[in-house]
Amino acid sequence: MAVSLCRSRTASSLNLFANTLRRFSTGVTNTSAQRTPESIVNQMMYSDINSRIGSCMPLSAMRIGTIIHNIELNPGQGGKLVRAAGTSAKILKEPTSAYCLIQMPSGVKKLIDSRCRATIGVVSNPSHGDRKLRKAGQKRWLGRRPVVRGVAMNPVDHPHGGGEGKSKSGGKWGRGSLTPWGKPTKGGYKTGPLKRRS
Repeated sequence: MAVSLCRSRTASSLNLFANTLRRFSTGVTNTSAQRTPESIVNQMMYSDINSRIGSCMPLSAMRIGTIIHNIELNPGQGGKLVRAAGTSAKILKEPTSAYCLIQMPSGVKKLIDSRCRATIGVVSNPSHGDRKLRKAGQKRWLGRRPVVRGVAMNPVDHPHGGGEGKSKSGGKWGRGSLTPWGKPTKGGYKTGPLKRRS
């Protein structure tokens, strides 16, 4: 009794599946016969654009005007540029065999090797820069410690420290900006040829 009931249920479910499959296949053939060439081209373009968002590929395989992020500087090095939240770059010229012209988020135009890879689309979380920290402790939660100016310290703590009032780096013409360890901060040490004194 139980075996016959199981067989009848299996047979009915198989028949239902076969009917559904037959109905689906006839519906697909009818709709494909009614499609026009224009609708097929539009659907291909729409699927092509949407299927590539988030895809990583060489710059040579992309088209002009593509919005990209996470760009390599050297082939195979890994993404280095345009990785911050909400940022994106744009391909300005059709990529050639050697280089590709890209506009950075800052507006700077940069030539990058066409063999370098990039990801299509915009980095998520564009409202990250709009977030305001409610109190000083919230910055500490993020691991950011306070920054104290060198001129506000004592001479024992920083080369800019000491002096009466708000003094600069000291001396007749003033000294250049230094790190807490005494190294020049603006351009480093001068290594070029010495200027001739006239």
